[in-house]
Amino acid sequence: MSVLICGSMAYDNIMVFPGRFKEHILADQLHILNVAFLVPEMRKEFGGCAGNIAYNLKLLGEEPLIMATVGDDFPVYQSQLNTNALDQRFIKVINNTLTAQAYITTDLDDNQITAFHPGAMDHAHVNEVPTDGGITIGVVSPDGRQGMIDHARQFSDAGIPFIFDPGQGLPMFDGADLKQFIDQATWVAVNDYEGQLLQERTGWTLAEISGHVEALIVTRGGDGSTIFSQDEEIVIPPVKPAEILDPTGCGDAYRAGLIFGISRKLPWSDTGRLASMIGAKKIAHRGTQNHEMSLEGLSAEFEAEFGYPLPL
Repeated sequence: MSVLICGSMAYDNIMVFPGRFKEHILADQLHILNVAFLVPEMRKEFGGCAGNIAYNLKLLGEEPLIMATVGDDFPVYQSQLNTNALDQRFIKVINNTLTAQAYITTDLDDNQITAFHPGAMDHAHVNEVPTDGGITIGVVSPDGRQGMIDHARQFSDAGIPFIFDPGQGLPMFDGADLKQFIDQATWVAVNDYEGQLLQERTGWTLAEISGHVEALIVTRGGDGSTIFSQDEEIVIPPVKPAEILDPTGCGDAYRAGLIFGISRKLPWSDTGRLASMIGAKKIAHRGTQNHEMSLEGLSAEFEAEFGYPLPL
């Protein structure tokens, strides 16, 4: 497998609010919202969808390729990529910009409020999908708006199957844009909120969206996930994590499992279960790229969890 992951590279500034947002936000006063959350705990982590997905795939023994634009402050992140022997040939530095920055505050109910500065990510369109790089699977994840449009078209024109994973970039697109992405994509992956927004903007139901692709994957946090494929609705049970420490990056970890399963041509039921296991591994660690795992270890845990071996 040679997977090219188009998406963001970002520094995540992760803060924990030792309370609940709902206790401080008055529903009838949203028009004059003015709140501040004291966050005694703060960490700076490596993140961004492309970086996170690639990190997890590397732990599975794969050799993912990242295509992203970064800023002058990239060398610190570059050292992380070097440590993990991640290929950087398609990462481009945009001078006089900052690498994307996310400021994420999580409350005790695992709700999150995020502020995001795109920085160099807004120049994603300067990168082009290579047609001579032996790419077998593509990913279009949150990135600069024009970059996402261009990369989806380039994958489609080159006949490279790809996952459309709009994530927090979904609000940038209207219904016509999203319908085009879906028609170009081979697979679509969203969480339950994004799935609702996708339906509202396209006017298509989940069943109708799945009819345009080989599979539509909807993650539902602690309630597991659902995979819609060929008129079949496959319910994937959640995997109980060792502990719940940080939900940031769990979706990206899950997507790495999807990519692995797709590349190995595993049944969707097994692909979803493996992806769910990887998401559970991530949530038990703070940050998006601090957990460890191996395919051998996951295979043993898979059999213990589900009662049958992972069919590799």
